[in-house]
Amino acid sequence: MLDLFKLRKQHGYQAIPDIRKAELPSTFRGFPEIDENKCSDGGKYLKEICPSKAIENDPLRIDLGKCIFCGECEKLSEGAIRFTSRHKIGATNREQLIIRRGESFEEFSVNAIEVQKQIKSVFGRSLKLRQVSAGGCNACEMELAACSNVNFDMTRFGIDFVASPRHADGIVITGPISRNMAPALMDAYKSVSDPKIVIATGTCAISGGLFQESIQINREFFNNIKVDLYVPGCPVHPLTFINALLDFLDIK
Repeated sequence: MLDLFKLRKQHGYQAIPDIRKAELPSTFRGFPEIDENKCSDGGKYLKEICPSKAIENDPLRIDLGKCIFCGECEKLSEGAIRFTSRHKIGATNREQLIIRRGESFEEFSVNAIEVQKQIKSVFGRSLKLRQVSAGGCNACEMELAACSNVNFDMTRFGIDFVASPRHADGIVITGPISRNMAPALMDAYKSVSDPKIVIATGTCAISGGLFQESIQINREFFNNIKVDLYVPGCPVHPLTFINALLDFLDIK
């Protein structure tokens, strides 16, 4: 037992001290900056090369809810598109995820996540979530699992994942929602007591991603259920997810 205490002291505090100020390396692809003037044809060729149809032109814009952050557009855009390492890209409104030319990260972050007093008062001190993998590739699922490790330590904010939807305050959806998983997702949603929140995490959950036109996908769930928070990424970085939740719950 004494040896365990010695090891614990030697390890010290391993979690990121201030997760709000944590930064990612410049190689990380986060919020994109767009300058259409640097495109030779207004971005028409960028729209054609995007594998997930996240880019539209006239004016040039990128939908982070569809983007898989592959970086192909950045390589071929002649400087018109540049991905920054800004990782705080969660939003409460789906339209906020469409980034237009000239829009800065500062402008985006002001209105991206709207804090609701009712949600803050109910869930601000403790939030238990049930994660549902609805046909995902397991990348987002692995990143969400990392949110609770000693490095990110999401539980210090009272936020945690639970094993049953009956113990949860809301669900976190990953994956494009396959036909086989659609009934299970609805069952999980109905098993969570009211009031509850719904979080769409990752490109697949938000838009279907690369699978959006597949006949094996059934996204009727979103026709009737309102999503409270969108967290883009492919996969989602733990810092993106945690900071989005902290902003959503207005936890400083």
